[in-house]
Formats: sequence, structure tokens, C-alpha cells
Amino acid sequence: MLDTIPLGQPTVGDEELEAIREVFASGWLSGAGPTCQRFESRFAEVAGTAHALATSNCGSALHLGLQVLGAGPGDEVIVGDYTFPATGHSVMWTGATPVFADIRPDIWSADPAAVEAAITPRTVGILAVDVFGQPADYDELRQIADRHGLWLMEDAACSAGASYHGRPAGSLADVATFSFHGRKGITAGEGGALTTDDATLAEHARKLHTYGIAPAISREGSTDLPIPTFDEAGYNYRLSDLAAGVMLAQVDRLPTLLENRRRAARWYEERLAPLERVTAPVALDDREHPWQSYVVTLDPELDRGAIAGYLRQHGVQCNFGTYASHVQPVYGFEGELPISADLFGRHLAIPMHANLTEAQVDRVVETLAAAIAQPRG
Repeated sequence: MLDTIPLGQPTVGDEELEAIREVFASGWLSGAGPTCQRFESRFAEVAGTAHALATSNCGSALHLGLQVLGAGPGDEVIVGDYTFPATGHSVMWTGATPVFADIRPDIWSADPAAVEAAITPRTVGILAVDVFGQPADYDELRQIADRHGLWLMEDAACSAGASYHGRPAGSLADVATFSFHGRKGITAGEGGALTTDDATLAEHARKLHTYGIAPAISREGSTDLPIPTFDEAGYNYRLSDLAAGVMLAQVDRLPTLLENRRRAARWYEERLAPLERVTAPVALDDREHPWQSYVVTLDPELDRGAIAGYLRQHGVQCNFGTYASHVQPVYGFEGELPISADLFGRHLAIPMHANLTEAQVDRVVETLAAAIAQPRG
């Protein structure tokens, strides 16, 4: 029986175990401690920003970012439609309304023209999504934001190690947010980060992520007894130092992990080229794709469910791409976004991770070709 090829798989080992041992030895396991501080400094270098804040997950980072940018009840935030609903949910958590914009048909991030068309007098900002890690069109989006007096935020959940016009993901907007979920390019199983160059925004986010006060480490070693005062309601959005230790090891791995994913993407592109009725994803020359996922587009006449079932029966994990957020009933969105809706029904994610071998890629593509060739009943 053939081994199953997983859809995603973390790359972890002795380095991560040693990092955890060091955190144990430090005696500080809880959130926002010295290991978190070290990770934040390292990750700010990756993102090319002055500040990074480690968070419990990307959803909490999104919420913090929107809060410190000032989104609130009565406001509208334009959101790239093709994304996991954490993006839209985070807008709702502030009391603001997400207004979804249709996407480019090639790289699936928000179409700048659709973003501008969605602006109303209630719009306060734009929340762009780097779909599967490939950065959105930040030069055009910045021009739109500046023209209309809006802030710009980057959902870089999948984008660690990506770049746009030579600038790293995380530095492309006023605030950016990352995910370290188990399927992401670097991972502690869960976790996230907020990055920014704005010291005031960073300080406010750090306060909110610890219930509305400075983290306990700021009082470590004090010779008196400082008692914090709560003047703003915050949250418990801290990353544990255990997870931060794992993330330090993962950041060390990042260059190799990126190269391995990009190599797997090249193998896929070569093998998929002769395959009819399947379109490989586009990677634009002016940005570096980190390949958090590898998502193909099936021709409309193909039965995606049947193809997915065949792949899974033959040991190849797969899934749909992501969500056309505007069709989710939670949002009550009125309007049609045809490109996002169409791709929501035709995208298929096939295995992508840094441990993929060339033989596994061959098997995935061969199994996909056999699935497509199955007679339709």
C-alpha cells in the first residue's frame, strides 16, 4: 500500500527540541517573555520592519492591527475577497463592516480597480491579502489609499519570506500580520505576529495584547513594587515563550524551507505543463512567492469533488483552495464578485511543503492525471 502524501507537513527536529529545552531551563514559559523578545527582534529583521509583536495566532494579530489603526463601529474596511474568513471576521470583531473586493484572475489577490470602486464615505482602510503567500499589488493599493486618505494593512498570513519589488512581506503596508499555523512556511503549530514601522502603533498593540497593560517582563527585576493601572480593555493575545523558542529555530530554517518549496513548485510547473484541463498557479516576476500552498485551477467541466475523492483514495491529500468570503452567510454581503466565486469552485490544493521529494511530486501529478481521465458517471 502506498504511503499517503500529506497536503502540508512541518519541518521540525532536534533544533526545535533544543530550543524548547532552553526555554524550560530559563524558567520563563508563559507569554511575552525573554524568548518572545528575542524572536520578535529576529522576525522584525525577516519582515524588514522596525517592530514585531508575537501573538497567539494571526487572527489576534489582525484584530490588534485593526484596533490600533482605529477601525470601529460605523466604519467600512475593504477586504480582498479570496481568503480564509479570519480576515473578514477580524474586521467584524472591531464593530466595523468588511466590504469585499473581487480579485485578479491570475494571482487571486484584490484587484486594485475593484478596491477603488468599493470605497464609500464610510471606508477607513484597505486590508489586502497575500493569497497563498504571493504579495498583492501594494504600489497600486498604496496610491489608492493615499488618494482617499485611508490606511493600508497587509494580511501576510502565508507570506513569511516573500517579497514584492525587493521589499519583504510585512513591510508593505502600515501594519502587517503573519500566521505560524502548522501549514505555514514556518510554524510553532499556532502563533502569529504583527509588524510595523510605526512605533506608536506597535506600542499600542503591545499594550492591548496583554489585557491593556505592559507585559510582566517590563517589571522584571524592579526593586520596588510597580502596580499597573488598567485604562483600556485589552486581550490575552500573547505567544508563549515555548512557542517563541520553536519560532526562533524555524526562522533559522527559513532560507532552506523557502528554497525547498520553490524547488517543489518548479517540479510541479514542469510536470503539470502537458496536463490538459489543469492550470498551474502564476508566480509573477516582480515578487518572490513563498509557496505556502500549491493550488491548481480545474476546468469548469471537471468534477472537483470526484477528483479530490480519487486523489484521497490513492494516498494524495488535497483540499479546496480557500474561501470566496462574500458568499459566507455570516457577512450578509450583498453583491456579486464573479471571479472569486468562480475560482472558489474550481481551485484544488495539492501537496506542498518543504519535505516534498521529486518522486512524490511525480506521483501527485500522475494521480491527478489519472483522476481527470476517469470517465464521468
